[in-house]
Amino acid sequence: MAKHPKWTRRFLGMTDFDAVSDAIKAAESHTSAEIRVHLERRLPRRFFGARVDALARARGLFTKLGMHRTAERHGVLIYLAVDDRTLAVVGDVGIHGRVGDRLWHRVRDAMLEKLRAGAPREAIIGAIEGIGHELARHYPRRPGDTNELGDEVSVS
Repeated sequence: MAKHPKWTRRFLGMTDFDAVSDAIKAAESHTSAEIRVHLERRLPRRFFGARVDALARARGLFTKLGMHRTAERHGVLIYLAVDDRTLAVVGDVGIHGRVGDRLWHRVRDAMLEKLRAGAPREAIIGAIEGIGHELARHYPRRPGDTNELGDEVSVS
């Protein structure tokens, strides 16, 4: 496993990173869809010091990370700006058209509750499991499905 910056290790330990990757693999074993977790220390700033909105940042990273290139447009990004204590969940057009904003809001709210309780690993893994369950309903795994995106936590 790659070495992560010090700030990420204050948020998640090495075993936590492995557990998150394992949760992604387990969730994706039941669906053809893709899940990615991305950590960033802080939201970037715009001119004059205003922070970028977490949802806007997640949407930008979704494209930057190539998640829009999945065959069925069914990738989901869980984005956390750790020091800013904010997050967003973004689904590509294929899955978003089937589940709408309610799923993303439900996942986000459950994550916030666990993060406030000081349980980041449980927050992220719970989100992955919930999203994975929904993805499996709409995009069940088929023979020949391939893993289109890596399962490790990405960091910027």
